[in-house]
Amino acid sequence: MVRDVPVWVSRGEPSLVSVQSPTVSEARLFSVLDTAVDGIVVIDERGRILLFNKACEDLFGHASADVVGHGISILMPPEYAEHHGAWVSNYLHTGEKRIIGIGREVRGLHADGTVFPIELSVGECRTPDGRQFIGIIRDLRSRKAVEQRLNQLQAQLVQMARVNAMDEMGAAIAHELNQPLTAVMLYLQALRRKLESGVHEGALDASLVEVVSKTVREAERAGSIIQKMRHFVEKREPDRQPVDVSHLIDEALELTLLGHDGAGIEVVRDLDADLPLLDVDPVQIQQILINLIRNGIEAVRSRDERWIRIAARRDDGRLLIEIEDSGPGIPKDKVRELFKAFATSKKTGLGLGLAISRSIAQNHGGDLLVEPGGSGRGATFVLSLPLETAPATRAE
Repeated sequence: MVRDVPVWVSRGEPSLVSVQSPTVSEARLFSVLDTAVDGIVVIDERGRILLFNKACEDLFGHASADVVGHGISILMPPEYAEHHGAWVSNYLHTGEKRIIGIGREVRGLHADGTVFPIELSVGECRTPDGRQFIGIIRDLRSRKAVEQRLNQLQAQLVQMARVNAMDEMGAAIAHELNQPLTAVMLYLQALRRKLESGVHEGALDASLVEVVSKTVREAERAGSIIQKMRHFVEKREPDRQPVDVSHLIDEALELTLLGHDGAGIEVVRDLDADLPLLDVDPVQIQQILINLIRNGIEAVRSRDERWIRIAARRDDGRLLIEIEDSGPGIPKDKVRELFKAFATSKKTGLGLGLAISRSIAQNHGGDLLVEPGGSGRGATFVLSLPLETAPATRAE
């Protein structure tokens, strides 16, 4: 057996020589070095590489023959390489240990230029040729990936806790508001009856009755909205029933455009005539529509041209509801992640809306797809739902 190994001659320079028939001890050493899981590198006090095992070759992408005799800085990113000589010199002159005998996390430089995390432990030995330093190197990339995944899962758990808290809080608020609002409506209805009797007797202006009547209607509308909100956040099994698509879309728009969210945004309804009833859970399908409309509003809010188009039509035994906006579209590299839970590019929000919406659609035997747009076209989300179990025509 012939093998090139580093040999240090007293007071001489280390060199590679051919060794014929290595001893049992040498063979055992070579076996340990070649089978070691961790990288092992030996350098002299000048920082030159004297030994570079097989694990180091795999770790750094360099062949041993290409690095032995070169400075160790070839394995370091620039911010470490430029200071390494000074660190070694300081230790040799002062004996102050900063890494010797201490394991620490640093970064290594792969042959392809990739910088990656490693754990480095350094030992020292004295030889007739001077001090030598033995580095044991462990790749930390897999451990870092696991740590990152754990951190992501912890963050998701926190987010899910917030979602559950919001569900409970929303239901509680809706319940608490419903009681005083009901009392307000009862008082207003009693006041309207008294005013109506006064008008009949000629003692009051009829316009007062009209004002109170409008107030009653607005209070009833607020009560209706709160009831819808309660249904929206309640945890319950799907309740399928025949639903008028046009009415469902109108209610979703009303809930979404409350306040000033839709101010200055044109909403275009493009629904085919005589759409059939859908056999779905109206609250769950409304949840999808509300989420898509809100996303559309966000997409066009800062645009010069601001509109959202909602269309509904039949297509080969299915009903398609399309929500298109005049926004910038969705980058193609973002489409694949779009329907994954907790994937969001928004500064606020949990990234759950589209994931939940697609899940609801698929539970109804349908799907939620997207045409990303771009190049002057906004995105179009398409909610597809089956018509097999729905009545053929809308009930009057």
